[in-house]
Amino acid sequence: MLQHPPSEKESPLQLLVPDLAHLDGYADALRRGWSPDNVRVDEAPREELARIAADPAAFVASLDDPEARGGPITLPDGSKVPRMPGYRRWMWDGEFCGSIGFRWQPGTSTLPSHVLGHIGYAVVPWKRQRGYATLALGMLLKEIRRHGLPHVDLTTDPDNLSSQKVITANGGVLVGRFTNVAAHGGTEALLFRIGL
Repeated sequence: MLQHPPSEKESPLQLLVPDLAHLDGYADALRRGWSPDNVRVDEAPREELARIAADPAAFVASLDDPEARGGPITLPDGSKVPRMPGYRRWMWDGEFCGSIGFRWQPGTSTLPSHVLGHIGYAVVPWKRQRGYATLALGMLLKEIRRHGLPHVDLTTDPDNLSSQKVITANGGVLVGRFTNVAAHGGTEALLFRIGL
């Protein structure tokens, strides 16, 4: 187990704006069973592979949507809600490592109750224990400061100690426990906040 994650200068990790040149690595991770969505774990890879097959360029463009031009988002219970401004970045160390995304409401740090935090991330299983999630979150925080939010919120399952360590390593403070809305199963979760 990695005790001290490498610094940005020591690590080969980069955050890339999704593009066609790196799409094969992303699609390969989906085919190998990795999911970019911690909630819709099984459905998201199938849906994304279908979208990639139908129109690779449109799929890549949809991952960088700061003006929320894409269609509605499907919640785990099947309900649909309007898309928020957001974008994803791909973790890359010479090959695909994972994905980290940011979503927000312009002019406020408040999120709708169905949105589980401003930031979500997922590292592929074969690249874990390298400190990549911690580094990626730190890099993304630098990028999103330009949006002028006073803080970002992140949520995690109470038993996901790895994710909690990633958040606290980047200055996250536990705000408290809460119950997810019914659309997310009504399960218990932890809310963390990182000041910007």
